Amino acid sequence: MLIFLRDLTIFLFCMSLFGFVLVIIKEKIYMKKNIIIIENKYLTKDDLEEVDINEFVIKGKRVKSGDEVKVITSRKETINGTLIGGNSANRAIHMITFDNKIKRLKVDAISKFKIISKYGKFLNY
Repeated sequence: MLIFLRDLTIFLFCMSLFGFVLVIIKEKIYMKKNIIIIENKYLTKDDLEEVDINEFVIKGKRVKSGDEVKVITSRKETINGTLIGGNSANRAIHMITFDNKIKRLKVDAISKFKIISKYGKFLNY
């Protein structure tokens, strides 16, 4: 019985490791094709069409769509979320917060900007 449980544990570990490697390969292919996956059911196609810039510099930091950021506005409001992109006509950034709200922030209204996690950082070594 113990031998069976040991073999089962080893088999399940190998399968989970194999699945992890396949996910990493899939993400690497997406990164090469410049495809960014933001899994959120509250994000609509209209929200994505409003964005015309996917990679830009804000407050001296280079950011891309999919990066997790922390923004402090000039009214001392803190917003954490995932960056969707920027709109050059309105000089605004679009982000989706962790409580599933779409925020459109003017660049002039941002006092501090911090990158929490870069999209695909694990794959870009």
